Amino acid sequence: MDGNNTGATSGGRRSFGRVAFWVVGLAALLFAGGFVLFSDHVSTLAAPDEPEAADAIIVLTGGHYRLDTAVELLRTGKGRKLLISGVNPMAGEDDLQRATGADHELFDCCIDIDHAALDTVGNAAESAKWVTNNAYVSAILVTNNYHMPRSLLEMRRANSALTIVPYPVVNTPLGDGEWIRQPDALRVLFTEYTKYLAALARSLFDYPDPIRIEASAPANKS
Repeated sequence: MDGNNTGATSGGRRSFGRVAFWVVGLAALLFAGGFVLFSDHVSTLAAPDEPEAADAIIVLTGGHYRLDTAVELLRTGKGRKLLISGVNPMAGEDDLQRATGADHELFDCCIDIDHAALDTVGNAAESAKWVTNNAYVSAILVTNNYHMPRSLLEMRRANSALTIVPYPVVNTPLGDGEWIRQPDALRVLFTEYTKYLAALARSLFDYPDPIRIEASAPANKS
C-alpha cells in the first residue's frame, strides 16, 4: 500500500514538473516573440510628413528632441496650446525657454507646464485634466518612438474620448532589424517592452471612467 502511494506521488510530481516545464517554456516563447514584434513595430514608427492639426499639443519630457519638436509644431500652427508634461520641479519657464529657443511671447500665450507628473501614468493623468479643463477634443502627442505604445495606452486609459494624433520622435533609425545589432537600443527596447506589458496587464484590471476626471487649476508655468 505504501509503495503504491509513493509511486503515485512520484508520478504526480513528474507530471507536474513536465506541465510546469511546458508552461514556463511557452510563456518564455510568447514573451520573446512579443518582444520581437514590439521592437519591429517601434522601429517602423516615424513622424508624419504633414501631421494633422489638433486642438492642442502634449509633449512628454524625458527624451532628446521632444521639446524642440513640440515647440516647432506649435509655431507652425498644429495646435493652439502646448502642454509640457513631467517637467522637473526645479526647472522653470526660463530654463525651458532656453532649452527650446522659444520666445517669451510664445510661452506666455500658448505653453503650459506640468510639474506634477513623475512617470508616464502621471503624464496621462495630468494631460487628461488639462485637456478637460480646456475643453480640447484632440491633441498631438509627442514622445520618442519606443515610448509611444505605452504612452498611447496610458493616455487612452486616462481619457478615451480624446482623439490622439501620435507624433513619434526618432533619435536613431532602427529599421530593417538594425535594433538587434545595437546593444543600447536592445536595452532601451527591452526595458520599455516590460513596462508596456505591465501597463497592459494593469489595464485589464482597472477600468477608470474616462469622463470622470476631476478638474484642476491650469498648469502652473513657474
